[in-house]
Amino acid sequence: MLWRSRKTTLRTYCPTGLRSLLPPDPAPLPSAWLLCETKTDDVSLVISVGRCIGWRGSVVGTLTYWLLPVEELPGDPVNAHPRPTSSPSTHQLSRDPPALPRPTSSPSTHQLSSTHQLSRDPPALPRPTSSPVTHRLSRDPPALPRPINCCLQKATNVTYQVNHVSRNKRGQVLGQRGGFRGCTVWFTGLSGAGKTTMSFALEEYLVSRGIPAYCLDGDNMRHGLNKNLGFSDEDREENIRRVSEVAKLFADSGVVALCSFVSPFTKDRELARKIHEDTGLPFFEVFVDTPLEVCEQRDVKGLYKKARAGIIKGFTGIDAQYEKPEAPNVVLKTHQCSVDECVHQVLEILDEWEIIPKSVTETVKELFVQENKLASAKNEAESLPSVNITTLDLQWLQVLSEGWASPLTGFMRERDYLQSQHFGCLMDSGVSNQSIPIVLPVSTSDKEQLDGCSAFTLRYEGRPVAILRKPEFYEHRKEERCSRQFGTTCKDHPYIQMINESGDWLCGGDIEALERIKWNDGLDEYRLTPMELRAKFRQMSADAVFAFQLRNPVHNGHALLMQDTRRQLLERGYHNPVLLLHPLGGWTKSDDVPLKTRMEQHHAVLKEGVLDPATTVLAIFPSPMMYAGPTEVQWHAKARMATGANFYIVGRDPAGMPHPHTKKDLYHAQHGRKVLTMAPGLTQLEIIPFRVAAYDTEAGKMAFYDPARKPDFEFISGTKMRALARSGENPPNGFMAPTAWKVLSNYYKSLSKE
Repeated sequence: MLWRSRKTTLRTYCPTGLRSLLPPDPAPLPSAWLLCETKTDDVSLVISVGRCIGWRGSVVGTLTYWLLPVEELPGDPVNAHPRPTSSPSTHQLSRDPPALPRPTSSPSTHQLSSTHQLSRDPPALPRPTSSPVTHRLSRDPPALPRPINCCLQKATNVTYQVNHVSRNKRGQVLGQRGGFRGCTVWFTGLSGAGKTTMSFALEEYLVSRGIPAYCLDGDNMRHGLNKNLGFSDEDREENIRRVSEVAKLFADSGVVALCSFVSPFTKDRELARKIHEDTGLPFFEVFVDTPLEVCEQRDVKGLYKKARAGIIKGFTGIDAQYEKPEAPNVVLKTHQCSVDECVHQVLEILDEWEIIPKSVTETVKELFVQENKLASAKNEAESLPSVNITTLDLQWLQVLSEGWASPLTGFMRERDYLQSQHFGCLMDSGVSNQSIPIVLPVSTSDKEQLDGCSAFTLRYEGRPVAILRKPEFYEHRKEERCSRQFGTTCKDHPYIQMINESGDWLCGGDIEALERIKWNDGLDEYRLTPMELRAKFRQMSADAVFAFQLRNPVHNGHALLMQDTRRQLLERGYHNPVLLLHPLGGWTKSDDVPLKTRMEQHHAVLKEGVLDPATTVLAIFPSPMMYAGPTEVQWHAKARMATGANFYIVGRDPAGMPHPHTKKDLYHAQHGRKVLTMAPGLTQLEIIPFRVAAYDTEAGKMAFYDPARKPDFEFISGTKMRALARSGENPPNGFMAPTAWKVLSNYYKSLSKE
């Protein structure tokens, strides 16, 4: 029947003050409240105030007390109250300590005997006999006419911040990298300095790379654990103390706890550090040093405006002091650096303290020879034995050298090859998705020539392009490779045909690329490397990148999906989501539209404004196409992670094709999407399913398919589209941008002439 209060300050409140806060009596109830105050477990004071309206704890500062129902005021002749005569189960809260006797000392002293100690929970007491209301004892306190709020100023100027990382995504990655990572990173600074932005960005970065992290945001904590605290100095101190203890528990569990709090007082931040260091947990103080005038200009929540108008009192930076850290571990200048740059400043110290592995920060590993060693490497290449490689091999060399397949350092040795074939991942430096093997086939004669050498040169059309070091040769088991990678060994599958025609041995080794691969086809400017794309996104101030791969022309159904994805990201709180329109630029089968035509068509779509050029980056992905369905689509998604993309749009039957003989889909149309949501090592990406779009004959445009209006929708297949283009006919208005259709139509008409 008792309600235990929280700890508060009593010194500024007297019985009269408390009495004034009591509501009118709703009914004749017991005559007094007994106030028990304790500094530890010893009862030190008894005060009676007002009339009793029930059992209710209250809150007032640094001491703990309970309000207990009594029948007489402490000054009355009755000095003690009888113990209950009914069963203890009727009068005691479950799991509470035994009942506490009434005080027997003189009322003038208002002291309870020291032999009667309060345990961590208040004791059960007898029911008041004068009350007509029956209060049945249970584990929960009884309902009251209204709660009593003795002295708290509730926080109202707070806004709940929604994490970018979902619970499902967080659950995928806990412990994925192995090793203990527990620590606390404490962001401090003025309101509007960028603490929450930095902490959420760092959280997203770590979680997407397999490091468990969680952000304890100041506003969020005041919505829950600390919602009974205001902004007085005492409440601010208690706010930080509680959060420090919670962060310590998170860190102790192996999670990187990210705390974003104004925390204006040095002594409070030092206490937070001490709480961690006393238990051997690393604590990093990050000062988000943004000038007051910049914070006021941002004023996202409108708090500075209210503080200047006097609506909010005691606002840090305006009429309350902020004590700057004297020796923070990191200082962030958010008004001078981008979010990405600030995040990497914090990552550097986590790397220095070995909180995170090197592979977390080195996400793209380019394999080019350093500029100052290039001349020497080229001379060495001329002196080494060499092997000629095919155009397909050169495309894979470009993929490796630019870092698309990081952490691979070259063509796969047998250990990497087996991991890829059997697990779909590389396992030696944390789990990294690698669903398809990237290998260098060589002939038996080449193997015999190169066997025993420590390095050899790769030549394309007679020109040295790379050095392969520490080569390892192993059998090219073609049938097994195809059955595992493609789910078929059909010899008429176009990529399987190339595998069967390649060498009987595979050679793995570390690659040193002598030059960046150029194709001199007028499109090299669009072949941006992962590092160049990252720089481009930073320049655009992108806070989210969503990638869309395609090997076909863009129609308005594709555009609708990309537009809708951007809308969803804006609604989720991103400010500038950027689309990476990323057509595949390596080898494709002969009946696919050539890259040059596709790029011209994509430009027409952008020029007509179907896609916004200001928020779209058009670039070429250099990988060859394998038509390996769900196995290959994992590679397509993993490679986009190297660009910094964090969202990936997957369509129907990705990387699929009809069976060469039966002409039915070789892979289930939905399996690619489903596999991506389960694939290991892709946690940086959130997979966005492709919503089915069709031509809405009523609206005269492409729209998301509505089964309830099935007769109103027309599905325009690729076969029908090609037939229309060859015959010079136009598709329905709204199917494709007119100038983009003209590019496609001209291409198919040229084939007809040939």
